[in-house]
Amino acid sequence: MVIGVLALQGAFIEHKKMIESLGISCIEVRQAKDLEKIDGIILPGGESTVQGLLLKKHNIFEPLQKKIMEGLPVFATCAGLILLANEIEGDSSHYLGTLPVKIKRNAYGRQLGSFTTYQPFEDCSDFPLIFIRAPYISSISKDIDVLVENKGNPVAVRYKNQVAMAFHPELSENNKLHQYFIEKVVAQTLSPIV
Repeated sequence: MVIGVLALQGAFIEHKKMIESLGISCIEVRQAKDLEKIDGIILPGGESTVQGLLLKKHNIFEPLQKKIMEGLPVFATCAGLILLANEIEGDSSHYLGTLPVKIKRNAYGRQLGSFTTYQPFEDCSDFPLIFIRAPYISSISKDIDVLVENKGNPVAVRYKNQVAMAFHPELSENNKLHQYFIEKVVAQTLSPIV
């Protein structure tokens, strides 16, 4: 199994370290041909506008969008969530548009408003949620599974082959969400249950 992490901009090194801590091979995706080598991809936090432009400049946008729509497992944090969302409040455009959610940019505050809180995730009662200029998920389709909530609002969701969150699990020492992605999304895609 090989996981790719989009390495055009943003916090991709932290994700790579998190995946490698699980004993999984991880490569940096910088061009379209790298997509042929991977079983899943991580879209990191950073600047969604810059990442969207770089995806197009490096001719990765269309092949990545097609692969996700065909079932490539994807794990997205913060800016990655914005890239996947099919609707952005106050913005008529969108990026990959593969995740049926509506988001609002920077709704949890600017850089100085960053914060950490703890919520349950699976068997972990105090999973760390690190919010840095985080988008807010304002609505979701009925097909979305909510994995983590904060104050009643979804902050981590799953839709088929896509896991996306508003916060940064890669900045904590807890690899539970990355492990969930590997075991419940990537592994099941590679070995579908019959």
